[in-house]
Amino acid sequence: MDKQLIDDFINRALAEDVGDGDHTSLATIPEGTQGKARLLVKDTGVLAGVELAQEIFHIVNPDLKVTVFIQDGADIKPKDVVLEVEGDVQCILRGERLVLNCMQRMSGIATKTRQITDLLAGTTTKVLDTRKTTPGFRYLEKWAVAIGGGVNHRFGLYDMILIKDNHVDYSGGIREALYNTQEYLKTVNKKLPIEIEVRNLDELEQVLAVGGIDRILLDNFNIPDMREAVNIVAGRYATEASGGITADNIRDYAACGVDYISVGALTHSVKSLDLSLKAVKQ
Repeated sequence: MDKQLIDDFINRALAEDVGDGDHTSLATIPEGTQGKARLLVKDTGVLAGVELAQEIFHIVNPDLKVTVFIQDGADIKPKDVVLEVEGDVQCILRGERLVLNCMQRMSGIATKTRQITDLLAGTTTKVLDTRKTTPGFRYLEKWAVAIGGGVNHRFGLYDMILIKDNHVDYSGGIREALYNTQEYLKTVNKKLPIEIEVRNLDELEQVLAVGGIDRILLDNFNIPDMREAVNIVAGRYATEASGGITADNIRDYAACGVDYISVGALTHSVKSLDLSLKAVKQ
């Protein structure tokens, strides 16, 4: 966990939600009231966001005591109790919605990722996430992918060169895009991994003729062409498949020998898991 990044996110999210005060809790619950609440599971899936929840409650009030019963990455089912939080009730309620919003979405992503990675059991292909994420929430979504057993692709535009079809077209072609990239990295004195997307076998041959890359993204290839492309690359560069890949055919793509399969659906269209935080009557 990147504590500085996470703490900044938590403080911004709390400021957005609380504003000048949780007036409902302030109005209904006497100041200093002590109590306990349990985070309950109402769905089946993979748990994610427990470590984050602990940090949220700590920032809301360091005196809140959080007892964790189920850790990130565990399989969960209805009626499971993930954690208990005890202390100032107004503070518990202040953090409740942020904890649930984050954990529900993260758990949904971890669950989807686990389902996809399970489909590839026994192969050497790894599942990648993408930049198809929620603005401001990317770090947490990619964290959830890792909890679910997937592998994080680049985090943003800054940590990798990924030359896609638009870059190629605007550059004037494959060769130009690669030459421009290599010259740029020399000029700015940066060492970044280079990946380039190809749309057909002809573009693949152009890339191999130039070289100087780390990974080739084979986009929207059918199964026979994917198999041929991987054979042509012959292990000289890492290969990644994307586009038109679903749960029904992902194992067939993996069987082609591709190193990675990127799946945007891990983060852009998942169902959140149902969790709730309920007061413990004393």
